[in-house]
Amino acid sequence: MSNELEKLLEFLEVERIDKYLFIGNSPPKPPRVFGGQVLAQALNAAIRTVEEERGPHSMHGYFLRPGNPEKQIVYEVDPIRDGRSFTTRRVVAKQDGIAIFNTSVSFHNDEPGLAHQFELPDVPPPEKLETDHEYLTRMTEEHPGEFRVPRIKSIERRPVTRRNYLDPQPTDPVQHIWFRALGDLGDDPCRHQTVLAFMSDFALLGAALLPHPYTGASKNLLAASLDHGLWFHRPFRADDYLLYSMDSPSAAGARGFSRGSFYTRDGVLVASTVQESLLRVVEVSDS
Repeated sequence: MSNELEKLLEFLEVERIDKYLFIGNSPPKPPRVFGGQVLAQALNAAIRTVEEERGPHSMHGYFLRPGNPEKQIVYEVDPIRDGRSFTTRRVVAKQDGIAIFNTSVSFHNDEPGLAHQFELPDVPPPEKLETDHEYLTRMTEEHPGEFRVPRIKSIERRPVTRRNYLDPQPTDPVQHIWFRALGDLGDDPCRHQTVLAFMSDFALLGAALLPHPYTGASKNLLAASLDHGLWFHRPFRADDYLLYSMDSPSAAGARGFSRGSFYTRDGVLVASTVQESLLRVVEVSDS
């Protein structure tokens, strides 16, 4: 495992201080705690209070307040149900005693039943696409001061198409990105689920911006995740390439709605996501 991936896991895999109480830390940047980090930490805490044989199948969370990366996050797990087939955990993330995120996570015994899925979209394989690190390294040389090399070097992203962030033009609200963790994550499903939860918050909000001349870096746009839903359908490895296929059916009332699907290279649909985001156009002072 690379040092960068080890550092990421140190943040995502929270420290247990009591049976249902966990502590999470954050990297110093960005200035607000990344939503995917809170998702992953809350899921990691919930999983570790349930027997290993029963895995998570759904997660529904709300981002309530921005997180401060300089302070620890306390995760309080409420064991609200332990049933014959399903287990439910409620997790509240707090800083200074105030909730910044809350979620419910449901667990289920795997059992046989009806099965179907959407097909893998027809996109190029990851080897034929440029990584974010390669692209942004090149762009920092071509446009000094306009681009930055990605902070997170433990997660590889290879977008099928790239938007011109210097001159974003409206396009169809559909995007596909190959993801993988850069290192061997081992065989513990909890670790792979934790990392996928972290990855699931990348680019999902951006899908709702594609029909509009804005990006997440636009100075006259206030953008933030409001909620997040995650479903696990089938086993997977987050250190193998996964295609994150996203679309945005609607934006209205200063809120954008996005959906996503994770596929293996072999075309197996392993997870799905939904998210509503705040997309508020604001005035920017010339001074």
